[in-house]
Amino acid sequence: MILRSSKPSPFGRKVKIGAVLCGIHLDIEWADTTDPTDSVRQQNPLGKIPVLLSDGAPVYDSPVILEYLDMQAGGGIILPAAGPARIAALIGQALADGLMDAALLQVYEVRYRPEAQRTPAWVDNQAGKVARALKSLEANPPAKGATATGIDVAEIATACALGYLDLRFDGSWRADHPALVDWLDAFAERVPAFEATRA
Repeated sequence: MILRSSKPSPFGRKVKIGAVLCGIHLDIEWADTTDPTDSVRQQNPLGKIPVLLSDGAPVYDSPVILEYLDMQAGGGIILPAAGPARIAALIGQALADGLMDAALLQVYEVRYRPEAQRTPAWVDNQAGKVARALKSLEANPPAKGATATGIDVAEIATACALGYLDLRFDGSWRADHPALVDWLDAFAERVPAFEATRA
């Protein structure tokens, strides 16, 4: 299987960690989503990463890829098979993915828009999403997964979201979220793939 991604992508990092936990080897091919000639636009019409290339049609985006990897590994590896535990894991993943989306949009606003064209209210709106997600996660850090590995997609996504904040925002979240700092340290100890996939 081939994963199209980029080194700093937190969504790609999610997939790489998930693959390790599922015992699946991925070959990595870097993609440039800003290059109109990059084949990622044929592999995913949205031109977004990550994209998994396997035997059939390309698989995207990261929640679907993790579902696919879990299925290929026999199920119940990083996603609870059914019931309330599965819904809780998917909700936790959605919260962390939303945090990552809002953080990425703040980065893109600076990277791609001239300063005179930036919209402070729009950036503040994205920052508010990050702040509310962090507050929620501080009050209720992800529990150990009800899976064969004891790790689920909510944990993986949350760790990658926090890792992205460390990368792009100099870890400024840490000062006000001690429970999350402790949680991330414990996750990194339980899941060596987290450190191994650092950009």
